[in-house]
Amino acid sequence: MRTGGLVRVIAFLLSVPPAAGQGPVADRLRGRVPPEVAAAVERLAREAAAQGLPVEPLVQKAVEGGAKGVPGPRVVAAVEALAARLESAARAVRAGGATPDPATIEAAAFVLSLGLGETQVARLVQVGRPGRDRAVVLRVAGALVALGVPAGESVDLLVGELEAGRPEAELVDLPARVQAGL
Repeated sequence: MRTGGLVRVIAFLLSVPPAAGQGPVADRLRGRVPPEVAAAVERLAREAAAQGLPVEPLVQKAVEGGAKGVPGPRVVAAVEALAARLESAARAVRAGGATPDPATIEAAAFVLSLGLGETQVARLVQVGRPGRDRAVVLRVAGALVALGVPAGESVDLLVGELEAGRPEAELVDLPARVQAGL
């Protein structure tokens, strides 16, 4: 088991979506990152918002880099990579036949970073029935991958569970069941 990946997955699964309206990007970055980083992140956030993408992950990535003392150019590169991943995630969600919402885009971006492809994300989105929280399905896929289940097998397992009509409570427990060998 990859401990670092599992820690990231657990942190992501337990995260609560941030409250909207936490203030302009520049205000939130002031004093946390160098001014040139703040300007770049502000530009990227405007572009993301114009495309209907969530901005909060970009701000958080910059704040994280600033808190860790990461050099400015590396922080900007990380935020740019995340912005590109959010775009890919939204594209995959649309390819799955759903209208991208912030939680689903963020979850899709997360599983893309763990090695799932856009086609696999689209497949998970497509097989989910209306009313099901697609972000939960994607997070469960991420947890399975972090446990060492290959991406393709994780998707196949979840598709099977979804097609069998498993309730979300059982889906959320799936990584623990897999880890226990059940």
